[in-house]
Amino acid sequence: MIEVTPNISLSDDEVVERFIRSAGPGGQNVNKVSTAVELRFDVRGSPSLPNDVAIRLMKLGGRKITQDGVLVLVAMTHRTQERNRADALARLLELIRKAAEPPPPPRKKTKPTKASKIRRVEAKVRRGGIKSNRGRVTGED
Repeated sequence: MIEVTPNISLSDDEVVERFIRSAGPGGQNVNKVSTAVELRFDVRGSPSLPNDVAIRLMKLGGRKITQDGVLVLVAMTHRTQERNRADALARLLELIRKAAEPPPPPRKKTKPTKASKIRRVEAKVRRGGIKSNRGRVTGED
């Protein structure tokens, strides 16, 4: 069992790992050893995830989600298979933890108070009076 949060834990058979060859430079080793990891997790078919968490995870996954609802993570930054496995699993757990957080409640609209409306209008009148005194100077003085 993989512990994600106190409420959510995944069974080991839900996460499928496939080892592939890493891209990029690496000398002779890159052609012989499959160090990169392709981790697949079926979000839609997972019995461990609550429905609302699965929906949020599908939105968070973005382009990493296939049409069948499978999350695909590829880790190839490290030179060893073990570190790439740990990296891919850590990224999966991070995504699930982020999806498990409930969204913030919507903002409640409030009306301005009567006193704040009066203060606003009085400030506008005061400012308008200052601006009205800025006219051209006449020779009557």
